[in-house]
Amino acid sequence: MNLCGDALEILKATSRTFYIPISRLPLGLQEAVASAYLCMRAIDEIEDHPDLDNATKAKLLRMISLTLQAAVDGSTIKDFPLGWGIHQSMLPEVSVRIGEWAVLAPATIAPRIWEATAAMSDRMAYWAASDWEIHTEADFDRYTFGVAGAVGLLLSDLWGWYDGTQTNRSYAVGFGRGLQAVNILRNRREDLARGVDFFPDGWTEAQVHDYTRRNLDLADAYTRSLPLGPALDFCQIPLTLAYATLDALVQGQDKLSRSAVMALIEQVSCQ
Repeated sequence: MNLCGDALEILKATSRTFYIPISRLPLGLQEAVASAYLCMRAIDEIEDHPDLDNATKAKLLRMISLTLQAAVDGSTIKDFPLGWGIHQSMLPEVSVRIGEWAVLAPATIAPRIWEATAAMSDRMAYWAASDWEIHTEADFDRYTFGVAGAVGLLLSDLWGWYDGTQTNRSYAVGFGRGLQAVNILRNRREDLARGVDFFPDGWTEAQVHDYTRRNLDLADAYTRSLPLGPALDFCQIPLTLAYATLDALVQGQDKLSRSAVMALIEQVSCQ
């Protein structure tokens, strides 16, 4: 199996939600978006790892950032000699193989993905080292931008690189922030169980729901502004699932069922 096919298999195993829209993208853009998603997922798995202490998370994330910052071309990072050491056996395959995902994208856009991943790794290292201390709405905005709003900006760059699609970048930040806020609400119980509270001081779930919907309004505007084509096809699926997940949480469900997810994806795909 070639690297792209292997990447899609790893993607399918880690997130069927994103596997479907990525697998439907045209060649070239598919490799770029898959590279971006898997690199981000690789560092996210380190940030959220249940058995690594915060200092180790910060160290590994900074190592990833420094390696990507030193990249000259694909040949300089393909093997990604990070020296995982005793931690390698603890990390999932998607994280250990980040060097392969980094060189999956076409060479004309790969450095933008390296830059975005390096910057996000640094920001994740900061939050891990500070034990995710979020006290104010500004802290919350910083966190949701650092780990997701910036992804919206990267996606905008990928659409522009592929076919010249232009987007409102403020809406792009809202797109990322909105999806991340849904994840924070959905994973609230698990996060608290591992000692992490992403809610600003004194905020209720209702306030985070309001914050989420304000950003999803921007995500709506972002998606509505996209022309017919691969960018629109891609963005409609996670946005539809975000709204459905938010509604399910309000109704007291922990998450959407797998059958509900697949039905919604099919519905969006047939529009």
